[in-house]
Amino acid sequence: MNDGAYSPADRKAHVILDTESRVQKARKIVNLLGENRIRSARRILEIGCGSGVIASALAALGEGRIEVHAVDVEDNRTETDNYRFHLVGSAALPFDDGHFDIVVSNYVIEHVGTPEEQAIHLREIERVLSEAGVAYLGIPNKWRLVEPHYRLPFLSWFPQSLSDRYVRWSGRGTHYDCIPLSLGHAQDLLAGAKLDSRNITLAALRETLAVEKPDSAVARLINNFAPDWLLALGLPIMPVYIFLLSKQQA
Repeated sequence: MNDGAYSPADRKAHVILDTESRVQKARKIVNLLGENRIRSARRILEIGCGSGVIASALAALGEGRIEVHAVDVEDNRTETDNYRFHLVGSAALPFDDGHFDIVVSNYVIEHVGTPEEQAIHLREIERVLSEAGVAYLGIPNKWRLVEPHYRLPFLSWFPQSLSDRYVRWSGRGTHYDCIPLSLGHAQDLLAGAKLDSRNITLAALRETLAVEKPDSAVARLINNFAPDWLLALGLPIMPVYIFLLSKQQA
């Protein structure tokens, strides 16, 4: 199991700068959250904004009525319009409690550091989320067949020392600097953050196929004929888990 021994300075940004893929990701997030929910929000936060395309797309949907903020540990943006950007140095967020109606954290938690820092990441989402707010959380699966950042089969399955050797052997770096989560670990962290969670991974899979593979016969076959119980058999090795989060109500 990865132990997260590396400091933040040892971790790469792993930014995806391909605009079209980010536009598709933004469309999927909008469809899963609901366009009406986004249009009615007052303030939105994207954590780990990378290229900035998703934050800009969310702001554009509000047509100037939504205050959109984005944070990251580095400024790698290719799109800078329509939102406010903040550099941060840790999982702590520089905003007041209950400040945002929507929070987006997509492929971020595996980069923030140790399991303790991952727990802080989730607690900070809970803290800045409004009482009626919703958060979108995307978590790469530790047990997926191909690790998404280094594109190496089974990379995240190994102990840290073996993962490091694998990365060096492949010529893609000096060490493995991500900590993806299993479904069980993710659920445990969410419970510790006092967040109610709804696993929408299967809906997200169908949405991804519809948005990214609209002309694919396989995608149409899955979306039109494969029942959820059949798709659920693949959950243990699903590439990513998607949750909608809300505050636990007293």
